Amino acid sequence: MAKLAKQSNAYQDRMERVCDYIRANLDDDLSVDRLCRIALFSKYHFHRQFSEYTGVNVFRFIQLTRLKRACYQLAYRQDLRIIDIAFEAKFENPESFARAFKKLFGQKPSQFRKQPQWQLWHQNYRLPAQRGKTDMQIEIVEFEQTKVAVLEHRGPVETLNDSIAVFIEWRRASGLSPKSTSNTYGLAYDDPETTAPENFRFDLCGSVEQDVPHNPQGVVTKTIPGGRCAVIHHVGPHEVMDDKIRFLYGTWLPESNEELRDFPCFFHYLNLFPDVPENELITDIYLPLKDA
Repeated sequence: MAKLAKQSNAYQDRMERVCDYIRANLDDDLSVDRLCRIALFSKYHFHRQFSEYTGVNVFRFIQLTRLKRACYQLAYRQDLRIIDIAFEAKFENPESFARAFKKLFGQKPSQFRKQPQWQLWHQNYRLPAQRGKTDMQIEIVEFEQTKVAVLEHRGPVETLNDSIAVFIEWRRASGLSPKSTSNTYGLAYDDPETTAPENFRFDLCGSVEQDVPHNPQGVVTKTIPGGRCAVIHHVGPHEVMDDKIRFLYGTWLPESNEELRDFPCFFHYLNLFPDVPENELITDIYLPLKDA
């Protein structure tokens, strides 16, 4: 049994290596021959193996991954022209890009840019999430008290991207918490798997030096308190941080003899998608602890 489990993990690692390579090299020529060499699989069996593992064929996987990046570029990179996003997604022309986009997401790219329907996006986008890296090393650190500008998201997790767009709009308009120089945090009050969608709470935060004045986006000033925290480092998509969060709460905490402070788990996003590929996202997960 142990040997079979080891073989299974090795197989999964090879398939994930292919998926990682695709996500990190979306602008390159992702030929089957090249992907087979990455996976160390025979090209005569690769298509079936890949489809069995991901649920879609390799060409569809590549297209869907490029379209996901295009969605985030449309929503959060207003400086990019739609025609350039289409070509970057490897479509021959804007028309074919628009047809494929609307067929999958129910909106034209121009409509999505103006008013993205993220709940519909989550319903229609079906692609296995990349696994996060499995390193579970925990470090105890002293977090420094940090003043933050906060947009309070309240409602289904599927609409969180709408709140992100509002927060980005405030950052650009105010100049008080620019993404390039300010630290970006998220305060996770609730677990979306155990919380009714209408009750889900999440704060989008950017560090600031001064209190935030009244603004049309509803951004307010809060403080992330200083103190001891357990930190675990996550590399990969935000959607697959759950394993590390559950490890912190379910395994590490009971064995550590530590006690939690009255403050939620929070995240420090060291970079963001689509600025970097999803497999290169880096997030520190903080669990606030009482003084020793």
